[in-house]
Amino acid sequence: MERYKYKAINERGRIVRGAISAAGEANLYQQLQTAGLELVDCRLLTSRKGLSLGGLSLKRIKIRDLIQFFVHMEQMQNAGVPLLDALADVRDTTENNRLRDIMSEIHRDVSDGASLSEAMKKHSKIFNNLHTSLIKAGEETGDLTAIYVQLVKYMKWVDEMQSKVRKATRYPLIVTMVVIVTIVVMMGFVVPQIVGFLKNLDQDLSIFTTSLMATSEFFQKYWMWVLGTPVALVVILKILKRLSDNVAYKLDSWLLMMPVVGPLIRKISIARYAQTFGALFSSGIDVISALKAARLTVSNRALLEALESVERYVQSGSPLSDAFNTSGEFPSMVVRMLRIGEGSGNLSQVLDQVAEFYTRDVDEAIQGLITMIEPALTGILGGMILWIAAAVFGPIYSMLDTIEF
Repeated sequence: MERYKYKAINERGRIVRGAISAAGEANLYQQLQTAGLELVDCRLLTSRKGLSLGGLSLKRIKIRDLIQFFVHMEQMQNAGVPLLDALADVRDTTENNRLRDIMSEIHRDVSDGASLSEAMKKHSKIFNNLHTSLIKAGEETGDLTAIYVQLVKYMKWVDEMQSKVRKATRYPLIVTMVVIVTIVVMMGFVVPQIVGFLKNLDQDLSIFTTSLMATSEFFQKYWMWVLGTPVALVVILKILKRLSDNVAYKLDSWLLMMPVVGPLIRKISIARYAQTFGALFSSGIDVISALKAARLTVSNRALLEALESVERYVQSGSPLSDAFNTSGEFPSMVVRMLRIGEGSGNLSQVLDQVAEFYTRDVDEAIQGLITMIEPALTGILGGMILWIAAAVFGPIYSMLDTIEF
């Protein structure tokens, strides 16, 4: 199978461009005919890593592109538009070239008799297990509209959560980089100039001055080690984490025990788990399958072991609230809410409330982290400047005291 860039005309007379895999030009023509497109021009693409294919820009598919896709499909379904026509409309109107290519292939597979979930499953890097599981459940119940609504709601939540996580990491990272650059400039360029002047002073130097001079000299000699060691340590830990499950488990456990960061990681992971499980369960998927699919959203191995125990307890016949309580990862309030939901038969609504509870909890934790990091890093930067000022101006003032006017 080769990949071709094509130019075609759809049933409305509009120009459609994209790329698609085909066994040859004849097969490409047949595929486009099946998709309701008339081939105008095509050429073979040569793949180059890191570059666009044949000048065709392959933009990364973002979560907001997928939200638009499911919104579009929900609107078409509500309007009574047939599935193939809805897929063709998405393919023709999307501005993302890569998504257009994928929609062309999904349209072809559905035309050949595959279900939508089966066609989407072939593109697992774009449509994950949650997407295909929900679509499959909608196909079985015959209510894809409700599934599209559920997917849009879930993916908007995921997009919001990702924005919060980026906010929690990006701001501290930027401030940390500013502090590091300031230290490098001061120790590498400014302080050495001052040290030369201080060495020429014929007087005893204070501990602040001598420590600054020693630190500056150490930084000048070993600056590559100072800057490279943290990077090398991170790389080594990542390699060890991939090679050894025991190392990975211990590192993940250590992360959870860290102050501030540990509770934040726990809350974000449990929020994703609760939201995913709620979306799957509300769509009619059985509890065990929903729990297994939700567990895939958690990457911390220490948390994974606790969540695996939830599945075992439920499989053994325990109520969901008891299983969550036994895991030790969910607050007692959440467990009580689940128990009430089980008793009233309104578990889907309770699961939405649990996800909302964790969403607010994560937001408050992120705001608290940012509020704490900002003054901490500012204090470090201010302390370093105060140290340099005391080390430099101390000997100068001492020298002025010895001068007789």
